[in-house]
This record gives sequence, structure tokens and C-alpha cells, in this order.
Amino acid sequence: MEAQRKEKIPQGGDGWQYEPKWDGFRALVFRDRDQVAIQSKAGQPLHRYFPEVIEATLALPAKRFVLDGELVIPVKGRLSFDDLLQRIHPAASRIEKLAQQTSAQLLAFDLLAEPYGRGRVRSLAGQPLEERRERLEELFASVPSSAPFHLTPATTDFDIASEWFRKWASAGLDGVMAKRLGIPYRSGERDGMVKVKRFREADCVVGGFRYSSNGKKSIGAILLGLYDSEGRLVFTGHSSTFTAAERKELVSVLEPLKGRNAFEVRVPGGPSRWASERSSEWVPLQPKLVCEVRYDAFTQARFRHGTKFVRWRPDKSPRSCTIDQVTAEASPALGTLLRA
Repeated sequence: MEAQRKEKIPQGGDGWQYEPKWDGFRALVFRDRDQVAIQSKAGQPLHRYFPEVIEATLALPAKRFVLDGELVIPVKGRLSFDDLLQRIHPAASRIEKLAQQTSAQLLAFDLLAEPYGRGRVRSLAGQPLEERRERLEELFASVPSSAPFHLTPATTDFDIASEWFRKWASAGLDGVMAKRLGIPYRSGERDGMVKVKRFREADCVVGGFRYSSNGKKSIGAILLGLYDSEGRLVFTGHSSTFTAAERKELVSVLEPLKGRNAFEVRVPGGPSRWASERSSEWVPLQPKLVCEVRYDAFTQARFRHGTKFVRWRPDKSPRSCTIDQVTAEASPALGTLLRA
């Protein structure tokens, strides 16, 4: 079941159930007695990367079920997407080591099939959301508290959902999901579920740019940097959300500032985990321009999904653009939320 992206949390209308949007890997967990499979949203097998989740699943009292949820790794009071990414590794020995050092957990939010009678299973996908939720809660009533499984919180109270959105970003909450009450599980469809991501702003140094693919008559992207605790300018990503007219205007703004490479950490042009682009063709700038950008996640010293340009900040000093703007503090609220 997919989700539409919206700017605001919906309320009223047909009625909604709200859940936290976690910063992890969406996954389906299938159990059939002594067999367990974990599948990504795209249908790719994940079970070899999370042996501790397989082991814990086999220890559950229920012998047959299908869960929809999120694989996460809590580290020091918040969810760590970086540690989750480290699991996608070809070496089994490396995976086993990481599974012991930073154990994964499953945050379950839907039940698509449940045990029924002696050795049978029945699908719940055609049942309304509220009934599936009731069945999910019944299944989790028998899950030991020591197991790496959590029933994700859910509420129909808009004010509570809004509080999650405002309060618990530092714990790894990625936003809020809103699901329509009274509808079945609509696999592959987006009309029954809405995701509202939490966006933040940061002031960044413009340390370089790339020309558009059509030549030097317009700018394709600006390259962003933040100063670390040692006073080094770290390349943290890019912004390319400009209109055609703005791209042309940027040429006269940026070209006069051409200079030597100011980035001292993670120089642009290297391999990117997030994009297929591998071009090393970029133009360094003197670190004098500051802009405000909007972003949704910052991991591994990089804006994960690129950024949206908001405005220029001539009132800001480049040296004031430090990386502590985007590094969240650990939050004791994570444990509270998982126990809700």
C-alpha cells in the first residue's frame, strides 16, 4: 500500500488514523511455521541482511502471519538510518557482526494475514483498517517485551498526531502517516494513505556549481557546504530547484565568484549513495555566498534527498553556516513513543 505526499496532516472528512512515519526500511514480514521471509517495498528480499529479526520472528508464539512495518535501528536514543544502510552488505560475516553490534527492530503497523484454526491462515487485506489494527493488537498481546518488535502507536486524534510531528523529530520520527478509516489494504494504490514529512531549514555556504547539460548559458545545480567543528568546509549536497529563468540569472551571480576549491571534506564529484550522477565536472567558488535551503533528512554528513532553495541570506556570515544546524540531539522520547 503506497502513500500520497501532502504538505499538511489531513483532518476531518472521512476520518483518519494517524501513525508515526519512521526513518527506516519499509518491509513485509512473512512467517509460515519455520520459514520467514522479509521483503522490501520494491519486492526485493531483505531477510539475509537481518538475521536477528529472522531469529526473533521464529520465536514468536504465532506461527503464520504477514506483517507490514518498518525495519529500524535505534542507536543512542534515536533511529540511525546510517547504521541501517550498513546492513546492505555482500559479506555474511559483516552482517552477522553488525547484527550483534546494532540490532535491528521491526515497528509493525499492519497485519495482512493471521493464524486461523489448526495450521491455517486467512487474509485480512480485504478488512477495514480498524479491524486489521484490532487484530494486530491482539497478535502483539502475546509478543514478549524483550522481542525486537514494537506495535507502532496509532491514534484518531489530530492533536496527538500534530504533537508527534512537532516534538519527536530528534528521536528519528520522519513525519506522520494518515490512513483512511473503513477501507481495505489497497496494495499498490495511493488513495488510502497520506504521508506528511517534516522539513527543516538550514543556512549553507555555496561552494561551487554545475552548469546545465545544455552548456554554460545556465546553472544546473549549486553545491552546498557546512563548516564542521574543526572549521573545515564539508561538501553536504546540492540544490537544483530553480526555474529556467532563474538558472540563466544564476550565471551572472555565480561566475564572478569563481575561485579555488574551498571544500576540505568530501569533495564533490565522488560516488554518491543517493544519486546515479557521477559527473566530476563542477566549478569551485570562493566561499562568500550563503543561502537558505529546505531539507527532509541529513545523514552521513550529507542531505539525503537533495534540498530546495529557499532564498539568499546576505545577512549571514559563511562561517556561521555550521554543521550543528542539522545534527539532531539524541532524544529520550524514542523509548516513550515505542512504548505508547
